[in-house]
Amino acid sequence: MAQDAVDQINPLTDEIPSSTELPASIVTSGIPGHERPVPPYAIEPPTTPVSKRFVVTFAFAQLALFIALLGPVTISMAIKVTQVVGDAQATTAQGLILGVGAFAALIANPVFGRLSDRTMSRWGRRRPWMVGGALGLAAFLLVIALGTNVPTLLVGWFLAQLAANACFAAYLATIADQVPPSQTAKISALGGVMQNVGVLAAIWIAGMFTAQMVPLFMIPAAIGVVGMVAYALVLPDKQLPQRPPSMTVKAWLETFWISPRRHPDFAWAWISRFLLVLGSFMFSTFRFFWMKDHLGLTDAEAAGVVFKGVLIYTVVLVVVGQLAGIVSDKLALRKVFVFASTALFAVGLGLLTQVNGVGGFYLVEAILGAAFGIYMGVDLALVIGVLPNPDDAAKDLGVFNIANAGPQSLAPFLGALLIGGAAKNYDLLYLTAAALTLVGALAIIPVKKVK
Repeated sequence: MAQDAVDQINPLTDEIPSSTELPASIVTSGIPGHERPVPPYAIEPPTTPVSKRFVVTFAFAQLALFIALLGPVTISMAIKVTQVVGDAQATTAQGLILGVGAFAALIANPVFGRLSDRTMSRWGRRRPWMVGGALGLAAFLLVIALGTNVPTLLVGWFLAQLAANACFAAYLATIADQVPPSQTAKISALGGVMQNVGVLAAIWIAGMFTAQMVPLFMIPAAIGVVGMVAYALVLPDKQLPQRPPSMTVKAWLETFWISPRRHPDFAWAWISRFLLVLGSFMFSTFRFFWMKDHLGLTDAEAAGVVFKGVLIYTVVLVVVGQLAGIVSDKLALRKVFVFASTALFAVGLGLLTQVNGVGGFYLVEAILGAAFGIYMGVDLALVIGVLPNPDDAAKDLGVFNIANAGPQSLAPFLGALLIGGAAKNYDLLYLTAAALTLVGALAIIPVKKVK
């Protein structure tokens, strides 16, 4: 299916015509602030509310993908790495593997997003990449499960991230493709909730298979495939009515650059997301090791505490996130919610320096859950509102997703440096994460196009 899509993409032949050469229809974008002529190769923007079946399968697909993808990031890879190299070298190996894998995501998301935007497959633009990417992720998670050395784990995770981001770039673009502006905050909030429930489910699964590597990785992988296939079967993924204009290699590569001067709102939103995700992953990447080193827990105890902490985080996030999405849509306000939630997340990261027991950790998880719930309930709606061109939604969201993937690449290396190996300076790690996140809150203030 994915090969059929690729065979029909020809981005490398002729120059792309200017916008003045494109026959203009009279339809305008469904995203406020993006009114423009719709060229004949574009699909008209959504105006009709999505069905309940769409919402349910969309949510299940997000849940399933993140069970497969974030299980290794939160706990499974730490268990595998410890098994392979031992406790003494585990944090260094974990940082290397996750950092290199996140670099793959950095590249893959915008590239596969652009390919998805231009796909002419009879199955639509998004389905081939969603299903093909989920299958690829499952295959490479099996490589990790069977791996016996760090190079195998590193290559396996790099390829797994490529496949997962081919899937996710297409999946995320279905919001811009299918969901009208009146529903974007509610749908994006639901996706954020499912993402975090997926983390919780992945940790729960990991707790049952800490000594069995194949089910530890492959049960989540199978769930990911089922979720994406179910959504693909329901998704009304239209074919492009006409092949997009051909592009030279130079023009194709240049589309991945979005000028901060021409699109400052997109740039500020990107910076804000980058810093929040960086702070978050500086915490979550080393949370398991912090519990062992600072709280004195065993592997099994740490896994149990992480599960309970993420459960608290997720329950608070679900309630607060849904309320935030509803209120944001009702008030037609985004910025105040994004600023407040990012600032609150910074406070929670700073409070980790005062935690000396499991109870304090649970309290901080509740604060972080409330903050991230508000953020996920509103931020994607803000981002969709500042996209440079909705006709390139997957590509532009892919560029924006660099703000998700880039920090995941940087956080393991920066975190390992701040911790200082045997020094175990977790306070410096958390204070740095809090400061960076607070700057991320301030970065959203200059956004003008969205209130």
